[in-house]
Amino acid sequence: MARYFDVHPHDPQPRAISQIVAMLRDDALIAYPTDSCYALGSRMDNHGGADRIRDIRSLRSDHHFTLVCADFSQLGHFVHVNNAAFRAVKAATPGQYTFILPATKEVPRRLAHPKKKTVGVRIPNHPVVRALLHELGEPLLSSTLILPGAEEPMTDGWLIKEELDNQLDAVIDSGDCGTEPTTVVDFSSGAPEVVRVGGGDPSRFE
Repeated sequence: MARYFDVHPHDPQPRAISQIVAMLRDDALIAYPTDSCYALGSRMDNHGGADRIRDIRSLRSDHHFTLVCADFSQLGHFVHVNNAAFRAVKAATPGQYTFILPATKEVPRRLAHPKKKTVGVRIPNHPVVRALLHELGEPLLSSTLILPGAEEPMTDGWLIKEELDNQLDAVIDSGDCGTEPTTVVDFSSGAPEVVRVGGGDPSRFE
């Protein structure tokens, strides 16, 4: 049964954040809010986390996971960023973008794309997830909380708990954070390619 946390969207309670981070360090899988809809998340080193996310979402083995990072410095440990990508990514973060970039050796092979050796990265602009990342001290392995057959992500914390109570360890409810996913920009070939239009303005990468 998933623990339910009612966390203030703009001023998250430190005690709740500490409890959630303790659960993450104990290999919990959580549902949490971002600036671009709810997501599923676990520690990057949680070996079962990726499989649990794949099971919930019925994802293929070549699905691009996202490492949700606290800041640009942390992001740089996990992906190779050339000069052109550096300027573009830095200017667009934090925000509603996911960037696909070549993974460094810091990313476990099981989390990178099996053929391209790439991984998604993003820096969100939501007080709750930023508080989690600050206290955790490492990225969250993440994927949008959209269930198989659904057209839009889930948005209501109580409904998430009811639907996935036996598949999650914790649900963070911070109110509605929208249904628009991130804009995904693929830099793996060197030049930016917008592969999904979402909350972030794609025109800056065209």
